[in-house]
Amino acid sequence: MRYKMTIAYDGTDYAGWQIQPGERTVQAEIENVLERLTGRKIRIHHSGRTDAGVHAKGQVAHFDLSRRMELWRMQNGLNALLPPDIRIMKLQKVSADFHARFNAVSKEYRYFIWNGPAVPPELRLYRLHERRKLNIAAMKQAAQLLVGEHDFAAFTANPKREIGGTVKTVTQVSISRSRDGDVVIRVKGTGFLYKMVRSIAGFLLRVGAGELQPEDTKRFLAVATRTNEIPTAKPLGLFLWKVDY
Repeated sequence: MRYKMTIAYDGTDYAGWQIQPGERTVQAEIENVLERLTGRKIRIHHSGRTDAGVHAKGQVAHFDLSRRMELWRMQNGLNALLPPDIRIMKLQKVSADFHARFNAVSKEYRYFIWNGPAVPPELRLYRLHERRKLNIAAMKQAAQLLVGEHDFAAFTANPKREIGGTVKTVTQVSISRSRDGDVVIRVKGTGFLYKMVRSIAGFLLRVGAGELQPEDTKRFLAVATRTNEIPTAKPLGLFLWKVDY
C-alpha cells in the first residue's frame, strides 16, 4: 500500500527536511518513528526539501508499506511518537503510481514579516522582524513583475548548480498587511530554485524599505546573475504552505 502524508512542522530546531549524517532532520524523525511503529525500515519520499530553520504547514510525502494498517490508528500512532514540533496532519491511501514530488503541479510558500517595533513573543520564531516602515504599494508593483516564466538566476543562492536550469514559472506573488503590522508574501509556482523564495522576500523587503525600486525587478531578471543587491532573507519567516496535485 502507498500512503500520502500531509505534514506540518516547526523547523526551528532542525537542520532541514532531508536526512543528513549527524544532523537532526524532519525526514529522519518521521522515518525513525515509522520503523518503531511498523517494525520495518521505511524510506519516505518528499515533495521538496526545506532548509534549516524553515517551517511547513503543508509538506507532502509518501511511503510504501507491505501490510495494511488502519489509517486513524497509524496517524495517531505516528503523532504519539513524534516530537511535538512535527505533526502528521493528514494520512491517506493513494494509488501505487502517486509520487509526492513528481506528481506535484505547483507549490505555495508564504514568508511572514513583522513590521513593527516589537515582535509578539509567541511569533518570535516565525516572523522576520523589520522595524523600518515598508512601502507595501511599491512591494506589490515589484511582485507583479516577478510573475510569469523568467530566468530567476538572480534569485537563487547557487545558480551554477541548478539541475534543469534557472528558468522557472511563478504564477502568483502577492503581499498583504494586517492592521497590527503582519506582512505576508505569498509565492506560488510550478518549481523553485535553491533559496529562491527567501531571495524574493529579501528583494521585496529592500523595495519596501526604499533601497531598491520596483523597476529594478526587470534589471535583475534580465541580467540573470546573482548579485549582493539581493539578500537572502532569514529562514524563520518561511513556510512551505501547500502542494497541489
